[in-house]
Amino acid sequence: MSKSPKSAGRAPNGRKDETAKDPELVAFGRRVCKLREAAGLTQEGLAHAAGLHWTYVGQIERGERNLSYKNVLKLARGLGADPAELVQDQSS
Repeated sequence: MSKSPKSAGRAPNGRKDETAKDPELVAFGRRVCKLREAAGLTQEGLAHAAGLHWTYVGQIERGERNLSYKNVLKLARGLGADPAELVQDQSS
């Protein structure tokens, strides 16, 4: 029995399955959160500065969104950071 598109990535209780998150997106979200907090911004403040919706910023920080290049640039501008700070591999 295959999962329907609506239930894909969902736990039996109907909530999103936390184990299904992409580790690279989760790491990216953690970097965004760390930079946001260092800048003294709330998610809403960053969203306003970046021209994005505040719920989208929360989804990014939780590793639930795969961003376009354009939105990476918007986040970087909103944080006053170089885009490379957001995408650099910090595993090494």
